[in-house]
Amino acid sequence: MIVIEIDIGRNAENDHPVTAPAPPTVSDVPLVVERPAGPLAGTLLLPPGAGPFPTVLLLPGSGPVDRDSDARRMPLGITRALAEALAAAGVASFRYDKRGTGDSPGDWRVPGLVDAADDARAALHLLATHPAVDAGHLLLVGHSEGALLATVLAARPTTPVAGVVLLSPTARPGEEVLVWQAEQIAPTLPAPVRLVLRLLRTDLVRSVRRNHDRIRATTTDVARIGGARVNARWHREFMAYDPREDLRRIRVPVLAVGGGKDVQSDPADVAVVGRLVDGPVETIVVPDVSHLLRHQPGTASLRHYRSEVRRPLDPRVLDAVVTWVRTRTAAAPRP
Repeated sequence: MIVIEIDIGRNAENDHPVTAPAPPTVSDVPLVVERPAGPLAGTLLLPPGAGPFPTVLLLPGSGPVDRDSDARRMPLGITRALAEALAAAGVASFRYDKRGTGDSPGDWRVPGLVDAADDARAALHLLATHPAVDAGHLLLVGHSEGALLATVLAARPTTPVAGVVLLSPTARPGEEVLVWQAEQIAPTLPAPVRLVLRLLRTDLVRSVRRNHDRIRATTTDVARIGGARVNARWHREFMAYDPREDLRRIRVPVLAVGGGKDVQSDPADVAVVGRLVDGPVETIVVPDVSHLLRHQPGTASLRHYRSEVRRPLDPRVLDAVVTWVRTRTAAAPRP
């Protein structure tokens, strides 16, 4: 194991990203991943010039987010921004609408975590056979849930990859992640909400644990928990999945990047990734960056998200990813 720990310095909010915006000559190529549950519509973004190109499969976070990481009420734009930055550096990328989002049919609540991994595996195989893609320079970049999917694919490869980037990764069982989230979020709730919880004698962490028990007792893909329809199978599989064993199986180079203000993925898990992966690892925790990979001043809180999405991804994150991918694609052996 080779671990390189990197501490990126304080952000100046007006800093300009080193990576230039994607030039107007990039090409958006529609590409469909055929799956038994229905096709997954996606975009292969090709940089200028003649291929085949080094290519990245971009995997977004959980929930009903499309190929750009956009949900109906929360346009995150994470995978779109990564795709554009990579294209500006001469690297192609593919991103797709998950089931039940964008142009992919279905109900996003039905698939489990295993289904999501199978869909990502099919997308990776499709890329490896595409004429515009250099299969010897094929990498995975996943954010949040996408980092878990990238871990699964790299640990149990059916299609070889030259490297993996894990953004906002976790390195503990999913149930522990959800409890940790509740512990971080509870103190940051608005004062009136905290007052109501106290008056009702409601402990947020205890309520989360009770909901976990209810979800474990379900047997359907979708269930009603606390009056809301939830993706029960996904939660059962996520709570049971421990990524640590898969992280130990990874042999290709890994870049793990976390945000110091992340309240959804513990920044301390970045170092755990570095210790577990049996290969070249670089770990970065970027100060004052949230789970949305944006600069977040002040106290870490979900309340900043709506204003954060109006700002671009933190340039330190983009530059770290693009530089690392460019280095790996230059050094990766061709088949």
